[in-house]
Amino acid sequence: MPLVYLDSAATSQKPRQVIEAMDEYYRQHNANIHRGIHALAEESTAAYEAARHKVVDFIGAASRREVVFTRNTTESINLVVQTWGRTNLKSGDMVILTEMEHHSNLVPWQMLAAEHSLRLEFIPVGDDGLLNLEAYRQLLGLQPKLVAFTHMSNVLGTINPAQEIIRLAHEAGALTLVDGAQSVPHFPVNAQELG
Repeated sequence: MPLVYLDSAATSQKPRQVIEAMDEYYRQHNANIHRGIHALAEESTAAYEAARHKVVDFIGAASRREVVFTRNTTESINLVVQTWGRTNLKSGDMVILTEMEHHSNLVPWQMLAAEHSLRLEFIPVGDDGLLNLEAYRQLLGLQPKLVAFTHMSNVLGTINPAQEIIRLAHEAGALTLVDGAQSVPHFPVNAQELG
């Protein structure tokens, strides 16, 4: 019986091309990027920046300055919470999440909320596995500072209407954080079109 691996939310299996590229890098180009002027450091830096340009094209970012590499989605969200969140959110401010969030987009906000007396509100999920957008519109009337949500649930498989959620958040004066860990590998995503 063939193996069917479904735990890609925790770690994804690496295609042969990725393993071969990593092997070539470690055998031929291994050096710290942006930190040396010797041949290997310059080769590594060029390869790193070329990867950034590929990601820009792949996700439809406006520029390379919009692409920041981290180890994983959890680290990325923690980075936002610990930098932007700590700097810009104060007691009584509200962050909207959804009831379908992965722990990586839930626990950091809960911890920050406990430390800084923030309000966390949740867009409910209906019996059909979809977000209740009417409830979301009502929550937006409470003037949230941020709406943080998953584009595609790794549990339900629900693909959320990200463009609409983002548009409504911006109209209400809120910023958005979109967890694209599941969506980007499964279907085309264009960051500029999402807003």
